[in-house]
Amino acid sequence: MKEKMFRGCGTALVTPFKDGAVDFEALGGILERQKAAGIHFLVPLGTTAETPCLSATEKVDILVYTKECCPDAKIIAGAGSNSLTGTLENIRLLTPCDPDAFLIVVPFYNKPTQEGMYQYFKAVAESTDKKIVMYNVPGRTGSNMLAETTLRLAEIPNIVAVKEASGKYSQIAEIIRCAPEGFSVLSGNDDETLSLMATGADGVISVASNIAPGPIVKLVEAIWADRMDEARRLFHLLLPLYRNCFVEPNPIPVKAGMSLLGLLRNELRLPLTPATPSTIELMQKTLDKLEL
Repeated sequence: MKEKMFRGCGTALVTPFKDGAVDFEALGGILERQKAAGIHFLVPLGTTAETPCLSATEKVDILVYTKECCPDAKIIAGAGSNSLTGTLENIRLLTPCDPDAFLIVVPFYNKPTQEGMYQYFKAVAESTDKKIVMYNVPGRTGSNMLAETTLRLAEIPNIVAVKEASGKYSQIAEIIRCAPEGFSVLSGNDDETLSLMATGADGVISVASNIAPGPIVKLVEAIWADRMDEARRLFHLLLPLYRNCFVEPNPIPVKAGMSLLGLLRNELRLPLTPATPSTIELMQKTLDKLEL
């Protein structure tokens, strides 16, 4: 049987800032906390990392630092854009840092056709020997990659997974049902982790695991072991965190929560702004209930 490259919980890492610059000291602490929790893989330079607001030098420095801190971790580096040219430039920039795979989002704003999506991902895959993880998130991109397109792309040898955040259960279930051997289906929404993994998904790329990596790792591993009573208990414990991490645009709430835990400064780059007082209060109540 062809082994799946990505399974379990992968954290879509935030980028900590201090006085406008990347805070590598804080990032080191965050990464050590992820390792201690037994996280299964890491995803720097995604949406949660505020990557559109990072310079090319910062992207390279963050990826190099992540690999230095976590040499044994599998790493999927975000490299997508809304143009083939931009995405290939990102891949050329980051390939020397040697990530295990690139996370490539469906091109945003352009609203391509299904054939356009297919040709785009095919061209990306053909440009590199690295593995490709596709990312379908219609709420941010404005277009949904259908199951038929995903499955067609899954036949390309170095396209090894999809992060599915369409929120369309029947669509994702069809991908799980028909995916070729060795192709991973990962939930892109924390609150769908239990339902999708119970259907056969392989894990989750999580925002909430920036805050609670340990409990989310335990949830995933309980599902793997078919300990469903434990999995349901953990899921319901985590559900308020899952919900509250998105009361404002990601990563505003998660950075507020992490600042309350002393992991980073509550600092973002424009056009994102720090959480409102009501969100900070909500996140404090959420953390108190989790006893983190």
